[in-house]
Amino acid sequence: MSGSKDREQRREGRLREEESAAADERRQRAVKLASAAAFLAIAVVAVLIVVSQSGDGGDAEDIGGAAEVRRELAGIPQSGMVLGEPSAPVTLIEFGDLQCPVCKGYAEEVIPQVIENRVRRGEAKLDFRNFTIIGPESITAGIAAVAAGQQGRGWNFVELFYRNQGLEASGYVTDEFLTAIARDAGVPDLARWNKDRRDRASRDQVARTTREAERLGLGGTPSFAVVGPGSDGFQVIGTPGSANDLIAAIDAASE
Repeated sequence: MSGSKDREQRREGRLREEESAAADERRQRAVKLASAAAFLAIAVVAVLIVVSQSGDGGDAEDIGGAAEVRRELAGIPQSGMVLGEPSAPVTLIEFGDLQCPVCKGYAEEVIPQVIENRVRRGEAKLDFRNFTIIGPESITAGIAAVAAGQQGRGWNFVELFYRNQGLEASGYVTDEFLTAIARDAGVPDLARWNKDRRDRASRDQVARTTREAERLGLGGTPSFAVVGPGSDGFQVIGTPGSANDLIAAIDAASE
């Protein structure tokens, strides 16, 4: 009996060792996967920064990308800084700084896919909110975008500004540059736009959305939030690393 008991104890000991080894292996695998995910997120951001910093930009005499932006947004309704059908069940909110190079990367590589695959279909709308964290030029640019939004060209202005973005805080955000962006973004009445961007209401809107982002505890730009029938109210989703991640967030909020 004692021999049988010893064998049983040895067997149980081996099983415990095997379970422990398996648990260690699972933990190591989880750490590796988490590290890989973190590396991938860092790599995505790095690629976006490289993409965003290619070319000089910031030249009022050399504005490019207007035709591309027109094609991207053609036929989609705009109201203020909101792009998409008013009846769309989900709103994806982007808190961005027009001087932010990562925001530029998202505007060129990520947001167009969201627009084509969800906004154009009427399944979601995009709400751009200024989060002016880089400097005074961000405020000036944000106010100009809000003024363009009053004529139904807010998203044209934002997307075209990003495609012609200069080095942050370098002094390129001049009246000449902003006027060139507004003109090529298709703002119909530049005299009205000039008046609106000097109006207190436009400045207050930029200040208000910046304070909102700060209250939400957002750590940088771009940051995103989603609102829909399936979301937990106003749900902050941070800075997803791809268009597919943003689309997945929209789909989850629509359920």
